[in-house]
Amino acid sequence: MKQYSDLEYLRLSKGQKFTYKLTSLLAAIPRGIGRFFANIGKGIKNGVVGLGSELKDIGATFAHGDWKTKTSYLVMGFGNLARGQILRGLLFLLFEVVFIVYMIFGGAHWMSMLPSLGKVGPTSEYNAVLDTYTTVYNDNSFKILLYGVLTIFFIIAFIYTWRVNVKQNKIMEQILKSGKKLKADKDDLRSMVDENFHATLLALPMTGILVFTVLPIVFMILVAFTNYDGSHNGYSNNLFTWVGLTNFNTMLSWTGGTGGGQSYSATFGEILAWTLIWAFLATFTNYFLGMGVAMMINKKGIRLKKVWRTILVMTIAIPQFISLLYVSKMFARNGLINLSLMDLGWIKQPLPFWEDATWARVTVVLINIWIGIPHLMLITTGILMNIPADLYESARIDGANAWQQYRKITLPYMLFITGPYLLTSFTGNMNNFNVIYLLTGGAPTNPAASGAAGSVGYTDLLITWLFKITTGADSQYYLASVVGIMVFVVVAFISLVVYNVLPSIKNEEDYQ
Repeated sequence: MKQYSDLEYLRLSKGQKFTYKLTSLLAAIPRGIGRFFANIGKGIKNGVVGLGSELKDIGATFAHGDWKTKTSYLVMGFGNLARGQILRGLLFLLFEVVFIVYMIFGGAHWMSMLPSLGKVGPTSEYNAVLDTYTTVYNDNSFKILLYGVLTIFFIIAFIYTWRVNVKQNKIMEQILKSGKKLKADKDDLRSMVDENFHATLLALPMTGILVFTVLPIVFMILVAFTNYDGSHNGYSNNLFTWVGLTNFNTMLSWTGGTGGGQSYSATFGEILAWTLIWAFLATFTNYFLGMGVAMMINKKGIRLKKVWRTILVMTIAIPQFISLLYVSKMFARNGLINLSLMDLGWIKQPLPFWEDATWARVTVVLINIWIGIPHLMLITTGILMNIPADLYESARIDGANAWQQYRKITLPYMLFITGPYLLTSFTGNMNNFNVIYLLTGGAPTNPAASGAAGSVGYTDLLITWLFKITTGADSQYYLASVVGIMVFVVVAFISLVVYNVLPSIKNEEDYQ
Protein backbone atom coordinates (compact mmCIF):
# COMPACT_ATOMS: atom_id res chain seq x y z
CA MET A 1 0.00 0.00 0.00
CA LYS A 2 1.30 3.44 -0.93
CA GLN A 3 2.40 5.62 1.97
CA TYR A 4 1.59 9.34 1.67
CA SER A 5 3.65 12.13 3.12
CA ASP A 6 1.91 14.71 5.34
CA LEU A 7 1.64 17.16 2.44
CA GLU A 8 0.27 14.51 0.05
CA TYR A 9 -2.26 13.41 2.66
CA LEU A 10 -3.56 16.98 3.10
CA ARG A 11 -4.22 17.19 -0.67
CA LEU A 12 -6.48 14.12 -0.63
CA SER A 13 -10.26 14.45 -0.69
CA LYS A 14 -12.37 13.42 2.32
CA GLY A 15 -13.28 10.12 0.67
CA GLN A 16 -9.65 9.40 -0.20
CA LYS A 17 -8.57 10.23 3.36
CA PHE A 18 -11.18 7.84 4.76
CA THR A 19 -10.14 5.09 2.36
CA TYR A 20 -6.47 5.65 3.18
CA LYS A 21 -7.13 5.43 6.93
CA LEU A 22 -9.27 2.31 6.52
CA THR A 23 -6.72 0.51 4.34
CA SER A 24 -3.95 1.56 6.73
CA LEU A 25 -5.87 0.04 9.63
CA LEU A 26 -6.59 -3.18 7.73
CA ALA A 27 -2.97 -3.43 6.64
CA ALA A 28 -1.80 -2.86 10.22
CA ILE A 29 -3.75 -5.88 11.51
CA PRO A 30 -1.68 -8.61 9.77
CA ARG A 31 1.51 -6.68 10.55
CA GLY A 32 0.45 -6.50 14.20
CA ILE A 33 -0.30 -10.23 14.25
CA GLY A 34 3.08 -10.93 12.65
CA ARG A 35 4.85 -8.75 15.21
CA PHE A 36 2.93 -10.49 17.99
CA PHE A 37 4.11 -13.95 16.96
CA ALA A 38 7.60 -12.60 16.22
CA ASN A 39 7.74 -11.18 19.74
CA ILE A 40 6.59 -14.54 21.12
CA GLY A 41 9.41 -16.27 19.24
CA LYS A 42 11.89 -13.65 20.38
CA GLY A 43 10.65 -14.02 23.95
CA ILE A 44 11.09 -17.80 23.84
CA LYS A 45 14.59 -17.39 22.41
CA ASN A 46 15.54 -14.81 25.05
CA GLY A 47 14.07 -17.07 27.74
CA VAL A 48 16.19 -20.04 26.61
CA VAL A 49 19.30 -17.88 26.42
CA GLY A 50 18.56 -16.36 29.83
CA LEU A 51 17.98 -19.80 31.37
CA GLY A 52 21.30 -21.01 29.98
CA SER A 53 23.03 -17.94 31.37
CA GLU A 54 21.47 -18.50 34.79
CA LEU A 55 22.50 -22.17 34.89
CA LYS A 56 26.02 -21.21 33.86
CA ASP A 57 26.21 -18.58 36.61
CA ILE A 58 24.89 -21.07 39.21
CA GLY A 59 27.61 -23.58 38.24
CA ALA A 60 30.34 -20.92 38.27
CA THR A 61 29.22 -19.60 41.67
CA PHE A 62 29.38 -23.09 43.16
CA ALA A 63 32.74 -23.86 41.58
CA HIS A 64 34.45 -20.64 42.71
CA GLY A 65 32.52 -20.01 45.93
CA ASP A 66 33.79 -20.71 49.45
CA TRP A 67 32.39 -23.39 51.76
CA LYS A 68 29.75 -21.00 53.12
CA THR A 69 28.39 -20.42 49.62
CA LYS A 70 28.46 -24.13 48.78
CA THR A 71 26.56 -24.95 51.98
CA SER A 72 23.92 -22.35 51.05
CA TYR A 73 23.03 -24.48 48.02
CA LEU A 74 21.54 -26.98 50.46
CA VAL A 75 20.74 -24.81 53.50
CA MET A 76 19.28 -21.55 52.29
CA GLY A 77 20.47 -18.53 54.25
CA PHE A 78 23.52 -20.31 55.72
CA GLY A 79 25.89 -17.92 53.93
CA ASN A 80 24.04 -14.90 55.31
CA LEU A 81 24.04 -16.31 58.85
CA ALA A 82 27.73 -17.24 58.69
CA ARG A 83 28.62 -13.74 57.44
CA GLY A 84 26.60 -11.88 60.07
CA GLN A 85 23.42 -11.05 58.15
CA ILE A 86 21.13 -12.73 60.65
CA LEU A 87 17.79 -11.29 59.46
CA ARG A 88 18.25 -12.27 55.82
CA GLY A 89 19.60 -15.65 56.76
CA LEU A 90 16.68 -16.44 59.05
CA LEU A 91 14.15 -15.40 56.39
CA PHE A 92 15.76 -17.64 53.77
CA LEU A 93 16.01 -20.53 56.24
CA LEU A 94 12.40 -20.08 57.41
CA PHE A 95 11.12 -20.14 53.83
CA GLU A 96 13.02 -23.36 53.13
CA VAL A 97 11.71 -25.01 56.31
CA VAL A 98 8.13 -24.02 55.49
CA PHE A 99 8.54 -25.35 51.94
CA ILE A 100 9.95 -28.69 53.07
CA VAL A 101 7.26 -29.16 55.73
CA TYR A 102 4.52 -28.30 53.24
CA MET A 103 5.87 -30.68 50.61
CA ILE A 104 6.16 -33.53 53.13
CA PHE A 105 2.73 -33.12 54.70
CA GLY A 106 0.70 -32.07 51.66
CA GLY A 107 2.46 -30.75 48.58
CA ALA A 108 3.97 -34.06 47.48
CA HIS A 109 0.56 -35.75 47.81
CA TRP A 110 -1.19 -33.13 45.68
CA MET A 111 1.54 -33.28 43.04
CA SER A 112 1.38 -37.09 42.89
CA MET A 113 -2.42 -36.95 42.43
CA LEU A 114 -2.37 -34.16 39.85
CA PRO A 115 -1.84 -36.41 36.77
CA SER A 116 -4.93 -38.54 37.62
CA LEU A 117 -7.05 -35.95 39.51
CA GLY A 118 -8.06 -38.70 41.91
CA LYS A 119 -8.26 -42.49 41.91
CA VAL A 120 -11.12 -43.39 44.27
CA GLY A 121 -14.44 -41.58 44.04
CA PRO A 122 -17.33 -41.64 46.53
CA THR A 123 -18.22 -45.15 47.72
CA SER A 124 -21.09 -46.65 49.68
CA GLU A 125 -19.95 -48.51 52.80
CA TYR A 126 -21.82 -50.23 55.60
CA ASN A 127 -21.87 -48.32 58.90
CA ALA A 128 -22.29 -50.77 61.80
CA VAL A 129 -23.20 -48.00 64.25
CA LEU A 130 -26.02 -46.65 62.11
CA ASP A 131 -26.83 -50.08 60.66
CA THR A 132 -27.08 -48.62 57.17
CA TYR A 133 -24.99 -47.87 54.12
CA THR A 134 -23.47 -44.40 54.06
CA THR A 135 -21.54 -42.51 51.42
CA VAL A 136 -17.83 -42.21 52.05
CA TYR A 137 -16.09 -39.40 50.18
CA ASN A 138 -12.56 -40.25 49.16
CA ASP A 139 -10.52 -38.29 46.62
CA ASN A 140 -11.59 -34.80 45.66
CA SER A 141 -10.66 -33.84 42.09
CA PHE A 142 -11.43 -30.17 42.69
CA LYS A 143 -9.08 -29.94 45.68
CA ILE A 144 -6.42 -31.97 43.89
CA LEU A 145 -6.42 -29.58 40.93
CA LEU A 146 -6.56 -26.47 43.10
CA TYR A 147 -3.87 -27.50 45.58
CA GLY A 148 -1.80 -29.04 42.79
CA VAL A 149 -1.68 -25.68 41.00
CA LEU A 150 -0.96 -23.93 44.30
CA THR A 151 1.91 -26.36 44.93
CA ILE A 152 3.36 -25.64 41.48
CA PHE A 153 3.26 -21.91 42.29
CA PHE A 154 4.96 -22.63 45.63
CA ILE A 155 7.68 -24.66 43.89
CA ILE A 156 8.31 -21.84 41.41
CA ALA A 157 8.51 -19.38 44.31
CA PHE A 158 10.98 -21.66 46.10
CA ILE A 159 13.20 -21.99 43.00
CA TYR A 160 13.19 -18.20 42.58
CA THR A 161 14.03 -17.65 46.27
CA TRP A 162 16.77 -20.28 46.12
CA ARG A 163 18.27 -18.46 43.11
CA VAL A 164 18.19 -15.15 45.01
CA ASN A 165 19.93 -16.90 47.90
CA VAL A 166 22.73 -18.09 45.56
CA LYS A 167 23.08 -14.64 44.00
CA GLN A 168 23.36 -13.00 47.40
CA ASN A 169 26.19 -15.35 48.36
CA LYS A 170 28.06 -14.42 45.19
CA ILE A 171 27.53 -10.70 45.85
CA MET A 172 28.59 -11.03 49.50
CA GLU A 173 31.83 -12.72 48.48
CA GLN A 174 32.58 -9.96 45.98
CA ILE A 175 31.88 -7.24 48.56
CA LEU A 176 34.10 -8.87 51.18
CA LYS A 177 36.94 -9.43 48.67
CA SER A 178 36.83 -5.72 47.79
CA GLY A 179 37.42 -4.85 51.47
CA LYS A 180 33.96 -3.40 52.10
CA LYS A 181 31.52 -4.30 54.87
CA LEU A 182 28.22 -6.05 54.44
CA LYS A 183 24.94 -4.40 55.37
CA ALA A 184 23.87 -5.01 58.96
CA ASP A 185 20.34 -6.03 59.95
CA LYS A 186 19.46 -2.48 60.98
CA ASP A 187 20.53 -1.29 57.52
CA ASP A 188 18.19 -3.84 55.92
CA LEU A 189 15.32 -2.67 58.11
CA ARG A 190 16.05 0.96 57.32
CA SER A 191 16.16 0.12 53.62
CA MET A 192 12.69 -1.47 53.79
CA VAL A 193 11.17 1.85 54.90
CA ASP A 194 13.43 4.10 52.82
CA GLU A 195 14.87 3.42 49.35
CA ASN A 196 13.09 0.05 49.02
CA PHE A 197 9.84 1.22 50.60
CA HIS A 198 8.05 0.74 47.25
CA ALA A 199 8.91 -2.96 47.34
CA THR A 200 7.67 -3.23 50.93
CA LEU A 201 4.34 -1.65 49.99
CA LEU A 202 3.91 -3.75 46.86
CA ALA A 203 4.77 -7.08 48.50
CA LEU A 204 1.29 -7.68 49.96
CA PRO A 205 -0.70 -6.50 46.87
CA MET A 206 1.48 -8.60 44.57
CA THR A 207 0.92 -11.65 46.75
CA GLY A 208 -2.81 -10.97 46.63
CA ILE A 209 -2.73 -10.68 42.83
CA LEU A 210 -0.91 -13.99 42.52
CA VAL A 211 -3.21 -15.85 44.92
CA PHE A 212 -6.56 -14.29 44.03
CA THR A 213 -6.08 -13.39 40.33
CA VAL A 214 -3.31 -15.37 38.64
CA LEU A 215 -4.02 -18.65 40.46
CA PRO A 216 -7.77 -18.64 39.57
CA ILE A 217 -6.94 -17.83 35.94
CA VAL A 218 -4.54 -20.77 35.70
CA PHE A 219 -7.11 -22.97 37.45
CA MET A 220 -9.82 -21.91 34.95
CA ILE A 221 -7.54 -22.62 32.00
CA LEU A 222 -6.76 -26.10 33.31
CA VAL A 223 -10.48 -26.83 33.85
CA ALA A 224 -10.88 -26.48 30.06
CA PHE A 225 -8.83 -29.67 29.67
CA THR A 226 -11.04 -31.74 32.02
CA ASN A 227 -14.60 -33.09 32.00
CA TYR A 228 -15.62 -31.09 35.10
CA ASP A 229 -19.42 -30.68 35.02
CA GLY A 230 -22.55 -31.26 37.07
CA SER A 231 -22.26 -35.05 36.87
CA HIS A 232 -18.48 -35.03 37.41
CA ASN A 233 -18.00 -32.49 40.20
CA GLY A 234 -15.03 -34.40 41.61
CA TYR A 235 -16.49 -34.97 45.07
CA SER A 236 -20.12 -35.91 45.74
CA ASN A 237 -20.56 -37.32 42.23
CA ASN A 238 -17.94 -38.85 39.95
CA LEU A 239 -14.36 -37.67 39.81
CA PHE A 240 -13.40 -35.57 36.81
CA THR A 241 -10.34 -36.36 34.71
CA TRP A 242 -8.10 -34.88 32.04
CA VAL A 243 -9.57 -35.06 28.52
CA GLY A 244 -6.94 -33.12 26.57
CA LEU A 245 -8.20 -30.99 23.69
CA THR A 246 -11.60 -32.71 23.47
CA ASN A 247 -13.48 -29.67 24.77
CA PHE A 248 -11.80 -27.35 22.28
CA ASN A 249 -12.63 -29.78 19.47
CA THR A 250 -16.26 -29.71 20.62
CA MET A 251 -16.39 -25.92 20.69
CA LEU A 252 -14.65 -25.48 17.33
CA SER A 253 -16.44 -28.35 15.58
CA TRP A 254 -18.92 -27.53 12.81
CA THR A 255 -20.88 -30.77 13.27
CA GLY A 256 -24.39 -30.56 14.72
CA GLY A 257 -24.89 -30.09 18.44
CA THR A 258 -26.95 -32.15 20.85
CA GLY A 259 -30.48 -32.86 19.56
CA GLY A 260 -29.62 -32.00 15.98
CA GLY A 261 -29.27 -28.24 16.53
CA GLN A 262 -26.52 -26.06 15.13
CA SER A 263 -22.95 -26.73 16.20
CA TYR A 264 -21.17 -25.15 19.15
CA SER A 265 -18.89 -23.35 16.73
CA ALA A 266 -21.83 -21.78 14.87
CA THR A 267 -23.47 -20.84 18.16
CA PHE A 268 -20.28 -19.28 19.46
CA GLY A 269 -19.80 -17.35 16.21
CA GLU A 270 -23.39 -16.07 16.28
CA ILE A 271 -23.17 -14.94 19.91
CA LEU A 272 -19.73 -13.41 19.32
CA ALA A 273 -21.04 -11.40 16.35
CA TRP A 274 -23.94 -10.02 18.40
CA THR A 275 -21.60 -9.34 21.34
CA LEU A 276 -19.30 -7.24 19.13
CA ILE A 277 -22.26 -5.38 17.58
CA TRP A 278 -23.73 -4.76 21.02
CA ALA A 279 -20.40 -3.56 22.44
CA PHE A 280 -19.88 -1.17 19.51
CA LEU A 281 -23.40 0.31 19.69
CA ALA A 282 -23.49 0.44 23.49
CA THR A 283 -20.11 2.21 23.61
CA PHE A 284 -20.45 4.80 20.87
CA THR A 285 -24.14 5.69 21.27
CA ASN A 286 -23.50 6.47 24.92
CA TYR A 287 -20.27 8.26 24.10
CA PHE A 288 -21.58 10.68 21.48
CA LEU A 289 -25.01 11.21 23.04
CA GLY A 290 -23.49 11.70 26.49
CA MET A 291 -21.04 14.20 25.01
CA GLY A 292 -23.92 15.97 23.25
CA VAL A 293 -25.92 16.26 26.47
CA ALA A 294 -22.85 17.63 28.29
CA MET A 295 -22.28 20.21 25.53
CA MET A 296 -25.92 21.32 25.65
CA ILE A 297 -25.86 21.71 29.43
CA ASN A 298 -22.50 23.56 29.34
CA LYS A 299 -23.67 25.92 26.61
CA LYS A 300 -23.82 29.57 27.63
CA GLY A 301 -27.33 30.79 28.32
CA ILE A 302 -28.65 27.44 29.60
CA ARG A 303 -30.34 27.95 32.94
CA LEU A 304 -30.57 25.56 35.90
CA LYS A 305 -27.46 23.63 34.86
CA LYS A 306 -27.09 22.06 38.30
CA VAL A 307 -30.70 20.89 38.20
CA TRP A 308 -30.25 19.09 34.86
CA ARG A 309 -27.05 17.46 36.04
CA THR A 310 -28.69 16.37 39.29
CA ILE A 311 -31.62 14.79 37.45
CA LEU A 312 -29.25 12.79 35.27
CA VAL A 313 -27.08 11.75 38.21
CA MET A 314 -30.16 10.44 40.04
CA THR A 315 -30.49 7.71 37.40
CA ILE A 316 -27.03 6.49 38.42
CA ALA A 317 -27.94 6.48 42.10
CA ILE A 318 -30.77 3.97 41.58
CA PRO A 319 -29.36 0.39 41.63
CA GLN A 320 -29.56 -1.31 38.24
CA PHE A 321 -31.02 -4.40 39.87
CA ILE A 322 -34.14 -2.35 40.64
CA SER A 323 -34.35 -0.06 37.61
CA LEU A 324 -33.62 -2.68 34.94
CA LEU A 325 -36.04 -5.24 36.36
CA TYR A 326 -38.73 -2.55 36.49
CA VAL A 327 -38.03 -1.44 32.92
CA SER A 328 -38.08 -5.09 31.80
CA LYS A 329 -41.63 -5.41 33.17
CA MET A 330 -42.63 -2.13 31.54
CA PHE A 331 -41.73 -3.45 28.08
CA ALA A 332 -43.32 -6.87 28.61
CA ARG A 333 -46.23 -8.00 26.43
CA ASN A 334 -48.73 -6.95 29.11
CA GLY A 335 -46.53 -4.19 30.49
CA LEU A 336 -47.15 -0.48 30.93
CA ILE A 337 -45.76 0.55 27.52
CA ASN A 338 -47.91 -1.81 25.46
CA LEU A 339 -51.05 -1.17 27.53
CA SER A 340 -50.60 2.60 27.25
CA LEU A 341 -50.09 2.48 23.48
CA MET A 342 -53.14 0.25 23.07
CA ASP A 343 -55.29 2.53 25.26
CA LEU A 344 -54.25 5.50 23.12
CA GLY A 345 -55.22 3.56 20.01
CA TRP A 346 -51.76 3.80 18.47
CA ILE A 347 -51.38 0.01 18.23
CA LYS A 348 -53.91 -2.81 17.98
CA GLN A 349 -51.78 -5.59 19.43
CA PRO A 350 -48.82 -5.62 21.82
CA LEU A 351 -45.41 -4.90 20.35
CA PRO A 352 -42.99 -7.88 20.66
CA PHE A 353 -40.28 -6.05 22.61
CA TRP A 354 -38.95 -9.26 24.16
CA GLU A 355 -40.51 -11.86 21.81
CA ASP A 356 -38.85 -10.86 18.52
CA ALA A 357 -35.07 -10.98 18.08
CA THR A 358 -34.74 -7.65 16.24
CA TRP A 359 -37.12 -5.83 18.58
CA ALA A 360 -35.31 -7.21 21.63
CA ARG A 361 -31.86 -6.23 20.39
CA VAL A 362 -32.91 -2.70 19.43
CA THR A 363 -34.74 -2.26 22.74
CA VAL A 364 -31.77 -3.26 24.91
CA VAL A 365 -29.53 -0.85 22.99
CA LEU A 366 -31.99 2.01 23.51
CA ILE A 367 -32.43 1.24 27.21
CA ASN A 368 -28.66 1.07 27.61
CA ILE A 369 -28.50 4.62 26.23
CA TRP A 370 -30.75 5.74 29.08
CA ILE A 371 -28.39 4.05 31.53
CA GLY A 372 -25.10 5.20 30.01
CA ILE A 373 -25.68 8.85 29.09
CA PRO A 374 -25.41 10.16 32.69
CA HIS A 375 -21.99 8.48 33.15
CA LEU A 376 -20.63 9.98 29.93
CA MET A 377 -22.19 13.35 30.73
CA LEU A 378 -20.26 13.51 33.99
CA ILE A 379 -17.00 12.34 32.39
CA THR A 380 -17.14 14.70 29.41
CA THR A 381 -18.34 17.74 31.36
CA GLY A 382 -15.03 18.18 33.11
CA ILE A 383 -13.05 17.64 29.90
CA LEU A 384 -15.16 20.12 27.92
CA MET A 385 -14.57 22.78 30.56
CA ASN A 386 -10.80 22.36 30.14
CA ILE A 387 -10.64 22.84 26.36
CA PRO A 388 -8.92 26.24 25.84
CA ALA A 389 -11.55 28.86 24.95
CA ASP A 390 -9.13 30.68 22.65
CA LEU A 391 -9.24 27.70 20.24
CA TYR A 392 -12.96 28.27 19.67
CA GLU A 393 -12.45 32.03 19.47
CA SER A 394 -9.80 31.60 16.77
CA ALA A 395 -12.03 29.15 14.88
CA ARG A 396 -14.96 31.61 14.92
CA ILE A 397 -12.72 34.38 13.65
CA ASP A 398 -11.66 32.10 10.78
CA GLY A 399 -15.32 31.52 9.93
CA ALA A 400 -15.78 27.99 11.29
CA ASN A 401 -19.37 27.02 12.06
CA ALA A 402 -20.50 24.98 15.08
CA TRP A 403 -20.12 21.62 13.28
CA GLN A 404 -16.62 22.46 12.08
CA GLN A 405 -15.60 23.55 15.60
CA TYR A 406 -16.91 20.27 16.98
CA ARG A 407 -15.19 18.16 14.32
CA LYS A 408 -11.83 19.96 14.38
CA ILE A 409 -11.50 20.97 18.04
CA THR A 410 -13.93 19.28 20.41
CA LEU A 411 -13.96 15.74 19.01
CA PRO A 412 -10.17 15.36 18.51
CA TYR A 413 -9.55 16.70 22.02
CA MET A 414 -12.16 14.40 23.51
CA LEU A 415 -10.86 11.35 21.64
CA PHE A 416 -7.33 12.09 22.78
CA ILE A 417 -8.33 12.34 26.44
CA THR A 418 -10.97 9.60 26.50
CA GLY A 419 -9.38 7.13 24.04
CA PRO A 420 -8.27 4.68 26.76
CA TYR A 421 -11.70 5.00 28.40
CA LEU A 422 -13.40 4.11 25.10
CA LEU A 423 -11.29 0.97 24.88
CA THR A 424 -12.07 -0.11 28.44
CA SER A 425 -15.74 0.78 27.91
CA PHE A 426 -15.87 -1.38 24.78
CA THR A 427 -14.35 -4.38 26.53
CA GLY A 428 -16.58 -3.71 29.53
CA ASN A 429 -19.69 -3.75 27.33
CA MET A 430 -18.59 -7.07 25.86
CA ASN A 431 -18.88 -8.40 29.42
CA ASN A 432 -21.92 -6.30 30.39
CA PHE A 433 -23.85 -8.95 32.29
CA ASN A 434 -26.34 -6.74 34.16
CA VAL A 435 -28.12 -5.02 31.29
CA ILE A 436 -28.75 -8.15 29.22
CA TYR A 437 -29.53 -10.57 32.03
CA LEU A 438 -31.81 -8.25 34.02
CA LEU A 439 -33.70 -6.99 30.96
CA THR A 440 -34.16 -10.10 28.84
CA GLY A 441 -32.30 -13.00 30.42
CA GLY A 442 -31.02 -13.58 26.87
CA ALA A 443 -34.55 -13.92 25.43
CA PRO A 444 -36.03 -14.59 22.96
CA THR A 445 -34.80 -18.18 22.75
CA ASN A 446 -32.79 -19.14 19.66
CA PRO A 447 -34.26 -22.50 18.51
CA ALA A 448 -31.37 -23.25 16.17
CA ALA A 449 -28.92 -23.07 19.08
CA SER A 450 -30.90 -25.41 21.31
CA GLY A 451 -28.30 -28.13 20.76
CA ALA A 452 -25.60 -26.04 22.45
CA ALA A 453 -25.13 -25.84 26.21
CA GLY A 454 -27.48 -23.52 28.03
CA SER A 455 -30.71 -22.00 26.75
CA VAL A 456 -29.18 -19.70 24.15
CA GLY A 457 -31.16 -16.54 23.29
CA TYR A 458 -30.85 -13.93 20.58
CA THR A 459 -29.78 -11.23 23.04
CA ASP A 460 -27.31 -13.41 24.92
CA LEU A 461 -23.76 -12.09 25.13
CA LEU A 462 -20.83 -14.43 25.60
CA ILE A 463 -20.80 -13.58 29.31
CA THR A 464 -24.50 -14.41 29.82
CA TRP A 465 -24.11 -17.60 27.80
CA LEU A 466 -21.16 -18.53 29.98
CA PHE A 467 -23.33 -17.95 33.06
CA LYS A 468 -26.05 -20.22 31.70
CA ILE A 469 -23.50 -22.95 30.95
CA THR A 470 -22.36 -22.96 34.59
CA THR A 471 -25.80 -22.99 36.25
CA GLY A 472 -28.37 -25.72 36.61
CA ALA A 473 -28.13 -29.45 37.05
CA ASP A 474 -26.47 -29.89 33.63
CA SER A 475 -23.79 -27.28 34.23
CA GLN A 476 -20.72 -27.76 32.05
CA TYR A 477 -17.84 -25.99 33.76
CA TYR A 478 -15.28 -27.33 31.30
CA LEU A 479 -17.16 -25.77 28.38
CA ALA A 480 -17.53 -22.49 30.27
CA SER A 481 -13.77 -22.50 30.76
CA VAL A 482 -13.24 -22.94 27.03
CA VAL A 483 -15.62 -20.05 26.32
CA GLY A 484 -13.78 -17.93 28.91
CA ILE A 485 -10.44 -18.60 27.22
CA MET A 486 -11.85 -17.74 23.79
CA VAL A 487 -13.43 -14.54 25.14
CA PHE A 488 -10.06 -13.56 26.60
CA VAL A 489 -8.35 -14.16 23.24
CA VAL A 490 -10.93 -12.05 21.38
CA VAL A 491 -10.84 -9.20 23.90
CA ALA A 492 -7.03 -9.23 24.09
CA PHE A 493 -6.72 -9.13 20.29
CA ILE A 494 -9.17 -6.24 19.92
CA SER A 495 -7.57 -4.34 22.79
CA LEU A 496 -4.06 -4.68 21.35
CA VAL A 497 -5.14 -3.58 17.85
CA VAL A 498 -7.25 -0.63 19.02
CA TYR A 499 -4.73 0.48 21.63
CA ASN A 500 -2.05 0.94 19.00
CA VAL A 501 -4.26 3.20 16.82
CA LEU A 502 -5.59 5.41 19.64
CA PRO A 503 -4.77 9.13 19.22
CA SER A 504 -3.64 9.11 22.86
CA ILE A 505 -0.82 6.74 21.86
CA LYS A 506 -0.03 7.77 18.28
CA ASN A 507 -0.30 11.57 18.61
CA GLU A 508 0.65 12.14 22.22
CA GLU A 509 2.94 15.05 21.37
CA ASP A 510 0.12 17.00 19.63
CA TYR A 511 -1.57 17.83 22.97
CA GLN A 512 1.43 18.45 25.17
